[in-house]
Amino acid sequence: MSNPFLRMAVFLIAIAAGVAEAEDGGGKTRLILAASWQPAFCETNQRKPECSTQTKDRFDATNFSLHGLWSMRKDYCDVSGSLRTADKNGDWRKLPEVELSTATRAALEKIMPGTQSGLERHEWIKHGSCTKMSADDYFATSVRLIDELNASAVRDLFAASIGKALTAEAIKAAFDESFGPGAGDRVKMSCRRAGKGDRVISELTIGLSQDATSDDEASLRDLIQGAGRTSFGCDEGVVDAAGF
Repeated sequence: MSNPFLRMAVFLIAIAAGVAEAEDGGGKTRLILAASWQPAFCETNQRKPECSTQTKDRFDATNFSLHGLWSMRKDYCDVSGSLRTADKNGDWRKLPEVELSTATRAALEKIMPGTQSGLERHEWIKHGSCTKMSADDYFATSVRLIDELNASAVRDLFAASIGKALTAEAIKAAFDESFGPGAGDRVKMSCRRAGKGDRVISELTIGLSQDATSDDEASLRDLIQGAGRTSFGCDEGVVDAAGF
């Protein structure tokens, strides 16, 4: 980088980023926990096996489901080109089976309905491969974090609001109540249109610190508090009910 003006610009950008980070309490988002609201996902994926079999009394009808645990700006680490191609083709059942303990497999099948479509194989190849964790540790950690989310005021708010609209303010307040002041500022919400109907809440992506992959006892609260702030995204959406 020989251009002195370019060097100075890069330097000033780095300083500005450092100031912003310091003002944010020093936190930096290293991973994302993606939590799906499965009924909303199924509105536009009705033919997937996990959607065609969903019922109103199944766990994922009233609890958050695991989509994945993602490293920031990294994917397909040390994964062969042929596996990348196979993954991107979308037929995940043809990907290699992920080796998991019986206990982790059972817990994952409950919290990740997409295992019926091979979602865990995709998540491991694309995202888990970049965490330096074993597959069993990666998914056991992911399950534990979603379990903590489902034991919180956030899940209670969603379960009590099925069929109704929720605002960003209400959801952020529930995060702050459960995971400490400012936790709601580490969350982004995604919404989608259900046909010609309401805009439904499809997913929450929650910022986490690096400790998510290095400390198997770190609480979801601490991991959120150690992350950086983000914009919330969708400002209001309906909590979809199971069924089409």
